[in-house]
Amino acid sequence: MSRLAVWTFDTTYGAERAGHRLRDLRRHERETILDAAWVSWRRGSDKPTIRVIPGLAPDEGLGETFWGVLFGLIFFSPLIGAAVGSAAGASSGSLAGFGIHETFVHRVRDAVAPGGSALFVLCSDTIADEVDDALRPDQPVKLLVTRLSRLQEGGLRQVFTG
Repeated sequence: MSRLAVWTFDTTYGAERAGHRLRDLRRHERETILDAAWVSWRRGSDKPTIRVIPGLAPDEGLGETFWGVLFGLIFFSPLIGAAVGSAAGASSGSLAGFGIHETFVHRVRDAVAPGGSALFVLCSDTIADEVDDALRPDQPVKLLVTRLSRLQEGGLRQVFTG
């Protein structure tokens, strides 16, 4: 099993700092991180800034296309996200078939607002708690999680990495 975990922060720099913390994890802990990205949303901006975190995933992760589809569904426009999701092969223009249900998308959309940030990590179930422990010491965070079966994770890999 894998998890798509989203840590939300009340500051625009919290997720970036947390992303740097991920790089500081011991090597054996990082090996089970499949991909990661962060979102920062400055007050006054009409959309968030998105950064894929390079060099964390051993096989370069799912890549920018996956994050683009996910963030399109969450932040930019459900219609744009749906169109991209359909083009990527996701059923009904969503990622529900891959374990990322509409309820999760709405919870993340509600939790990340201007003035805040979020760190998105696709990781194995075994490492998620250790990552959570590493991210919490210096700032309050909220954690949102959805679980993906091996079949769903495999489907994501097939669609987004060819």
